[in-house]
Parts: sequence; structure tokens; C-alpha cells
Amino acid sequence: MSRDKEVSQKHDTDRSAEASGSTAVSFADDDSTKTDDENRNLDDNEVDEDDEKKDPLAWLPLEGTAKQVANWIAVLLGIWLLLNGVGMIGDGFKMIAGDQAQELFSFAENPFVGLAIGIVTTAIIQSSSTTTSIVVGMIAGGLPLNIAIPMLFGANMGTSVTSTLVALGLAGNKQQFQRGFSMATVHDFFNLIAILIFFPLEMFTGFLGKTATAIAPSLSGQGEGVVSGIFEAIGDFIDLITEPLVELVSGLVEPLGDIWGGILLSVIGIALILFSISFIGKILNLLLVGKAQEILYAALGKNAFVGVLSGALITALVQSSSTTTALTVPLAASGKFEVRTLFPFVVGANIGTTVTGLIAAFSASGAEAEAAMSGALVHTLFNTFAALLILGIPFLRKLPPAGSDWLAGMATKNKLYVFLWIGGVFFALPILAVFISNALS
Repeated sequence: MSRDKEVSQKHDTDRSAEASGSTAVSFADDDSTKTDDENRNLDDNEVDEDDEKKDPLAWLPLEGTAKQVANWIAVLLGIWLLLNGVGMIGDGFKMIAGDQAQELFSFAENPFVGLAIGIVTTAIIQSSSTTTSIVVGMIAGGLPLNIAIPMLFGANMGTSVTSTLVALGLAGNKQQFQRGFSMATVHDFFNLIAILIFFPLEMFTGFLGKTATAIAPSLSGQGEGVVSGIFEAIGDFIDLITEPLVELVSGLVEPLGDIWGGILLSVIGIALILFSISFIGKILNLLLVGKAQEILYAALGKNAFVGVLSGALITALVQSSSTTTALTVPLAASGKFEVRTLFPFVVGANIGTTVTGLIAAFSASGAEAEAAMSGALVHTLFNTFAALLILGIPFLRKLPPAGSDWLAGMATKNKLYVFLWIGGVFFALPILAVFISNALS
């Protein structure tokens, strides 16, 4: 009897310990306060002790505050490498394609082709800002707004492939990969739902184009304004700190020619992104404790509004939604933040990335300015209305995390689903849509 009592007490103790080691609490809205569903196929309460012990800077003879400062500097270094990696991928694919990007857009004879071209092109060059800027310039040059709008929709979808790709850097750890891949693809599912709702709505009513056209006259012709100057200065600073390394590597691969040089430059960029995300993730595992974690919670996910606002602001400052959304992958993978907590931040990044298009429109002058501003405003209105609708309706708000949760569970069991998703959604289906559309026209 005494032994049975001891066993019973031991079981009670184990249950108490298990309860006390539950998943980190989310400070997001009502849906975010629940335990993360995306980890239900794994043991949520299991701590990755081995991973947390790994310190990339363990070789430094530093302790206390000095070590904390060194860790944050390392995070900034990782972000710098990430920015350089994204820049190299963009330049690499531009070397491969030459000056064919604008010619590619000229084939958008109907909305479905425009949507497909926007997705594929942006997925290749890894920058919705680049795609949007090209489209805005083409609108100023006479491209009809109704043809340009589907391209802008497609740019939104295509840019989300970056965070999906960088999640592959976590493939060595099942728990981290499932959390990270769920975070990466929640952006995919949000953009898919937004397109499914607003693409047919715009085709039948044209309400985005009409609204943008009505607002554009009051905003066009302000290229010398203070706001435009601020964002241009930030963009120039990003170029200043990344251009030397990107140009150095570009110069080294240039003797190989445009095709092979571009391929090698892109591969180097991908490698930099994979390394930087893994590096940042390890450092954040060490940093996201105590007060530092509370500060990041307040900035990223205290509620949906703060999440959207911070995502929009940070993305507007760095002018790259690919960068900011990719940074959420290691945050989620670390287990410190739930996908539902970071989801509004990603939605905000969609809004923030439209600043680049607005800056491009501000650069236009005369009669072209109003047309260019209309195109830029369509992109801003689309992302803003999508955020309000999907986050504002509980049923719709649950769909992206639920979809990414399901896909991450499948991908964790078999990595083939990762390549089927990337190849199918970002390339095969859009290209198939182009062929079908051309065959029917």
C-alpha cells in the first residue's frame, strides 16, 4: 500500500510539473490566447533543451550585459546578411532574365494572365516592391489600370514564397520546422483568401480601381513631400549598407556571364538567407527571455491592431515585406511566440510594403502622376481592405492559421509536401492558368 501511495504521489507530481511547463502565453486577441493548435501533432510541452544550449557566440569571453549586447549585435548582423541575401537573389534573377520583366507584363491580355504573371514574376525576383514599382511605372506609361490590378494582386501572393523557402533552414528539427513552416505559410493562406475574395469582386465591380482613381488627384504630384523624402532616405540607407557586398559578389560572378553568373549569385543569396535565418533563430532563443521577451510581445502581438500597425511600420521602414515576414519564422520556430500572435504582424507587413509603390508614384510628374498614384493606391487599398475583412470576421480570421497548421503537419511528416506546395502554388498553377487562358481566348 505504501508503494502504491508513493507511485500515486509521483504521478501527481509529474502532472503538476507538466502543467507548469506549458506553452508560452500569447498576448494576441481572443483567438491567440489559446494553446497553439499548430503543434498538436507534437509534444507542445517538450522543451528543446539541446537547441537552447547551442550558442553561436559561446566562443566569446563575455558575460552579463556585454554578452546581451553582443547577442543583439549578432541579430543585427544576421538581418544585414538576410538583406544582402534577398538583394543577391533579386540581382541574380535580373541577370538571368535581362530586361525581359516589362515584356513579360505586356503579355497580360486578361485578368487571369495578369494575376499569374504577377505571382510567378514576384516569386522569381523575391520582391513585391520591385514588381509593384515596375507596374506603377508602366501605368504611368499608359498601361490600363484594369490590366495592372491583377498583377498587383499576384505580387502579393508571389512575395510570400520567401518566408516559405527560409523555413527549410529549420528542417533538421521537427518541432522547430513545424512551427516555422506554419508561420511561413500563414502568409500564403492569407494572400490566397484575399485574392479569392477581392479578385472576382474587383473584376465585377471595379471598386478598388474606382476608389483609387477618386483619391489619386489629391495625392499626386507630391514627390518632393516630407513623407516621401523620409521613406526614400530609409531606402537609400538600406541600399548603402547592402550595396557593397552585393556588388562585390556580383562582380566576382560577372565573368561567368549573365546566365551562369546570375544562377550562382542567386544560389549564394539563398544560402545567405538560409544561414542568416538559422543564425538569428539560435540567437533569439537566447535573447527572448525575461524583459526582452515582454518588449517584443508588446511590439508584435499584444493585440491584432498593434500587430498590424507594427508590421506595417517596420515593413514601411525597411521597404521589404519579404524581409519582415521571413523574420517571423525563427520567432515562431523558437516557441516563444504563437503563429496566431504573429499573424497580424504579417498582415501589417502586406500593408507596409505598399509604401514602395507610393514612393514610385510620387516620382511621376504631370499627367502621368495621377495614373501612377491610382495604381499605387489600388495596392494599398487592396491590402488594407483585406486586413480589415479577414481579421475583422472571426471565421475568416481562423482560416489562415488553420490552413498553415494543416500544411505544416503534413510537411513535417513528408518534406515532399513542401516542394509540392511551392512548385504548385507559386509556379505550376499560375503557368497552367496562362496556358488555359490563352487556349480559351
